[in-house]
Amino acid sequence: MPMTATPSATHDVINLLDPVWSSDPRALVDRLARTGGSAPALFADGFEVTLFADDADVRTILSDHRFVVDPAHVREGGAAHSKSELLESMGITPDLAAYVTESILGMDGADHTRLRKLVSRSFTVRRVNELRPKVRRITDDLLARLPDHVEDGAVDLLEHFAYPLPITVICDLVGVPEEDRPIWREWSRTLQGFDPTRPERMNTVLGAMIDHIKEMIARRRVEPEDTLLDALIRERDEEGGRLGEAELITLVFTLVIAGHETTAHLLTNGTHALLTHRDQWDLLRSDPELLPAAVHEMLRWCGVALFTQLRYAAEDIELQGGRLAAGDRVVAVIAGANRDPNVHPDPHRFDITRHHGRPGEAHVGFGHGIHYCLGAALARQEGQVAFGSLIRAYPDLTLAPGREPERVPSPGAKRFKDLYVRL
Repeated sequence: MPMTATPSATHDVINLLDPVWSSDPRALVDRLARTGGSAPALFADGFEVTLFADDADVRTILSDHRFVVDPAHVREGGAAHSKSELLESMGITPDLAAYVTESILGMDGADHTRLRKLVSRSFTVRRVNELRPKVRRITDDLLARLPDHVEDGAVDLLEHFAYPLPITVICDLVGVPEEDRPIWREWSRTLQGFDPTRPERMNTVLGAMIDHIKEMIARRRVEPEDTLLDALIRERDEEGGRLGEAELITLVFTLVIAGHETTAHLLTNGTHALLTHRDQWDLLRSDPELLPAAVHEMLRWCGVALFTQLRYAAEDIELQGGRLAAGDRVVAVIAGANRDPNVHPDPHRFDITRHHGRPGEAHVGFGHGIHYCLGAALARQEGQVAFGSLIRAYPDLTLAPGREPERVPSPGAKRFKDLYVRL
């Protein structure tokens, strides 16, 4: 359906599948700044959306109840497609789409609140703080083994540190057996690198994941343990149906994938930022008290998510960047809000002291509103432990000469394929 948002200048429609945006997010931010903070774009399903990049508009889209992620909640006749139709238009088979539509990420209102409450107790500040000793042990063990992986004087930090750390932590928390974790990593890579021209790969991976989770659930019903998965099974089986079977399955793969993928790439993005801004590396090395502020700056300056999932205007609404009618499709550009000069002076400058001593989060690297990242506290802790330990263990770390990392051409995300460093 046609968009009614009115950017301040006329430009060609932006193709969000263009790999240039993941390889050079600043180009997208600057382009949107030139059009007054909003612009038309083509989404993965080939339909038009409107992008909004100003901090105020992004926060409104993410927190105002008049924006929804489920088109069924648009007033009658407002939304052109259901969630299932959108997924099927991208080649996802109906039987698998049914599981994806049960995701907490695709729910609004009471359904979202119900599922979030079921898992939020595992991500409280107290629970996360209790995990810190384990996170530190895993981190120190991985760092100690880095020299064993050196080839031609360099080691891939993504492969041997940034990925293993968060996937080990989240799998321990959720309850994925250690022997199954390598295949989860492969599934994650396929899902995060979704190619709309090859939907059969996505269908194969989704099918394998769902079957695997069903097997885990069946095994735990016979041999329970003390993990988040076991707690969710009890909610499903003993608490009056507050959790559906499809919801249980979808929660598991959402928590595991979301719980490690973005953290892994935050670690490599942040390391690359520090090593290409050597003064910031040296500053953090000399003052570990800056670690919390440094992680916030990485989330702002080189965070993984460039923009959010699709949302719909549930009714007519006016934003700074334009007017929307009920049913219009919008995407909030996280990278744009995080480089809004009205909120972040000199926004393209990487400065780990920027957030030091400031309460709360000035950035939207973890989102905003009811879909604010459930695992934000855990991700912040993993980042602080990882960077602090990395700098202590290898204070003279440098990027490997001649091994410039290549960006993954992944729509909506800033990721490296590898990150070779010299210890």
